[in-house]
Amino acid sequence: MKIHLSAEVESSLVAGKPVLALESTIITHGMPHPDNVEFALRAEFICRQQGVVPATIAVIKGDCCVGLEKAQIESIAINPSTKKVSRRELGVAIEKRWSGGTTVSATMHIAHQSGVSVFSTGGIGGVHRGAERSFDVSQDLTALSQIPMVVVSAGAKAVLDIPKTLEALETLGVPVLGFETNEFPAFYSRNSGLCGLLRTESPGEIARVFQKNKDVGVSTSTLVVNPVPVKDEIPGSEIEKIVDEAIGVALENKIIGKDLTPFLLKEVVKKTGGRSLETNKALAINNVNLGIQIVKELS
Repeated sequence: MKIHLSAEVESSLVAGKPVLALESTIITHGMPHPDNVEFALRAEFICRQQGVVPATIAVIKGDCCVGLEKAQIESIAINPSTKKVSRRELGVAIEKRWSGGTTVSATMHIAHQSGVSVFSTGGIGGVHRGAERSFDVSQDLTALSQIPMVVVSAGAKAVLDIPKTLEALETLGVPVLGFETNEFPAFYSRNSGLCGLLRTESPGEIARVFQKNKDVGVSTSTLVVNPVPVKDEIPGSEIEKIVDEAIGVALENKIIGKDLTPFLLKEVVKKTGGRSLETNKALAINNVNLGIQIVKELS
């Protein structure tokens, strides 16, 4: 697989220095402009400030790029023709010379092929509500079951069926570690009521569990769930009603497939008066900070 590494990422990988993978769908489809650019540049700044090289991953004119220039980030953030590229569409994106934000599954695939072992995102995709009728299940779950790396998230996106997503992760054999919690977080909210996770207390412990998983031949990802900071959360009792309303709007407008999650997130932003956007930024930065500490332990 031909991958274009930035000079900064390539030299760091060769030297064994810590590199953290960051996705780009959060830039292209997860936040409005200019918030998306501000978030992406802030995440990269935080990485460098702590001695870690950020590897924001995207498809740029058919090239799988690991490490973006500021102009590339700005281009995919404002161009309305920018695609949402999942793992199964990488070959098409390369052949057709697309520019696109990479989903969790595509980012994981490219990162692993590049030798990057830790990835921080906002929230993973999973089992959609109503999946018993639509069979709408994210490719992120398949990628998590097949690609051995550490993935840090604030749980699954709140617009999903979180209990079914957690069950699917168990069925697929994906280890799920709670960072300073034994409860699966619900993206905007710290609590989901789904307890029983293995609680970890430090980035070093997470790194050691991941290494032990590799040592015994576990070929899945190690999913680390990191609750949104208390000061930034939207309580579940408040956000759940808003999510239900957004899903109703999506059903009325017959929004399905890969367009559904971005549509729902935008609806939730509208219905919360922008509060959910601020929470999204906060949880994603929180995951970047944890990812930084984990990759430093592994380096």
